[in-house]
Amino acid sequence: MSVAPLAVLVPVLAAAVLAATSPLSRRRVAGIAGLLAALAAAALCAATLAEVRGGTLVVWFGGWRPRAGAAVGIDFAVDPLGGAFALFVAVLGVAALVMCVEVIQVEDHLFDAIALVFIAAMVGFCLTGDLFNLFVFFELMSVCAYVLVGYEIRARAPLEGSLAFAITNSIGSILLLLGIALLYGRTGALNLAQIGRTLADGPADGLVVVSYALLAGGLLVKAAAVPFHFWTADAYAVAPTPVGLLLGGAFSELGLFGLARVHWTVFHGVLAADEPQLRAILVGLGVLTGLVGAVMCAAQHHLKRLLAFATIAHVGLFLVGIGLLDADGLAGAAVWIVGDGLVKAALFATVGLLNDRFATVEEAELHGRGRDLRWVGVLFCVGALAVASLPPFGPFAGKTLVEDAALKAGYPWLPAVMVVVSALTGGALLRVGLRVFFGVGRPAPEDPRSADTEDAGEGGDESDEPVANMPVLLWGPALVLVVASLAWGLLPGLVDAAGRAAERFVASGAYADAVLRGAPPPDVASQLHGPTATGYLYAAASVLGAVGVAAAALAGARERAPGAGFRALEALRALHSGRPGDYAAFTAAGVAVFGGLLAIAVG
Repeated sequence: MSVAPLAVLVPVLAAAVLAATSPLSRRRVAGIAGLLAALAAAALCAATLAEVRGGTLVVWFGGWRPRAGAAVGIDFAVDPLGGAFALFVAVLGVAALVMCVEVIQVEDHLFDAIALVFIAAMVGFCLTGDLFNLFVFFELMSVCAYVLVGYEIRARAPLEGSLAFAITNSIGSILLLLGIALLYGRTGALNLAQIGRTLADGPADGLVVVSYALLAGGLLVKAAAVPFHFWTADAYAVAPTPVGLLLGGAFSELGLFGLARVHWTVFHGVLAADEPQLRAILVGLGVLTGLVGAVMCAAQHHLKRLLAFATIAHVGLFLVGIGLLDADGLAGAAVWIVGDGLVKAALFATVGLLNDRFATVEEAELHGRGRDLRWVGVLFCVGALAVASLPPFGPFAGKTLVEDAALKAGYPWLPAVMVVVSALTGGALLRVGLRVFFGVGRPAPEDPRSADTEDAGEGGDESDEPVANMPVLLWGPALVLVVASLAWGLLPGLVDAAGRAAERFVASGAYADAVLRGAPPPDVASQLHGPTATGYLYAAASVLGAVGVAAAALAGARERAPGAGFRALEALRALHSGRPGDYAAFTAAGVAVFGGLLAIAVG
């Protein structure tokens, strides 16, 4: 019997116990209980990944196995990539629950309970082999995230951020559900493998195009790709630190994982002839997302919003890797997502530490105030350079693989775009670290757009007054996560394992045979290799670019004469209005444009 279902069941049961015993036990006891449940979930995910053994682990609930290639039951279909992502999510969940023990000061236990359900839903999303259950886990983790972001109901900003988050992502859920309905009407199935087999026997007609656009649109809302990204900064800016850690490290990236899963299991067979055109669309969307996120990141002075746009920028680069629609790009994106997610989670934890210590996350107000936390500053600056792909950290290992895949796929200009995006985001973070922890350069300009957020409060874990102590439960997770990203980049056999996992992931026929017929998957091999001299040159350009961006910002004048670039930036910032109605309009327009481009490509 597989332990895979327990990886979801255990945190859910623990959440139920915490909710039921809320009036009876103390806050710290409940926090430790939640942490133990998260540790158990991580251990069960690790055991599940060990069960996979390079193949595909299929678990049919209730013993409802397929008959004659037709699936009527619900399954978990776990391949190496899905199992690894589930373990990654669970590990970040452990780090978040560690911080919850210290920073969440609410009297009841519901925060911990909802956080455990959130983790369980993300794990289930990685493991499921059923399209409707994919939607169920999608919706469950979304609802939990809405609640956790807006948990501090005494302040206005968390409620507004949560509302924008909920409205935009609910539209994504509706899009996903409509796409599922179309596919069910065509195929009469909800199992991913069976839908893919049925569609492959038919034409790539309008229904296929519309259903792909709807499913991709819903998942890209979750992933925060442009123009579906507007909710992200509003939600991240007010989220409690443990929630921000999960959002920045894994939440948006799961949207990309879902897109890859649906494409390869459901649409690869029917759209195989049109993949060159689809590749161009996805790569273009990734480049647009990366550049917009990087420019907006460099313009931020509210640290949580800055990290939000850094996340958007790198989501764009991950989308490029996945959008290349081959195993090499997917392997690189997977390695990059994990390495970058560990660093981003560490940076969120460090920003939470600053907020706990100084009761603000505004760069102008923090200038030089972290001088007595210089070792934390060193950690922050190392994280910033790791985001800029400093060797041998995890982001560097993944970025070089995506660059090689882009060159192989005939996109020689893509590495230059990745250098620009990595330099802008890494430079913005490095600028913050040098200003806040070392007092370098001119103070940051006051940012009136973040004043409302500062005045309204930041979330359920934020203090009204600064505190002098710095418990290990605040800085410990940040240190461990940065070290983990370094270890990830140095892990022996990582590139080969990622390559074989990606080859297994894109082998849609073998996946369908394993799920529907119980056939053992054939052996796969990877042709990937470690970083080349070119990869190190690109990394050097990214890191030096980040240092240059930070130096220019630190030495720049406080007042700049408004020019065309300034006006363009202000216009871009004005689009991020905070009004959910605007965000809904952009989401609808984005799906329409994506669907139109797909129709042209397929037609």
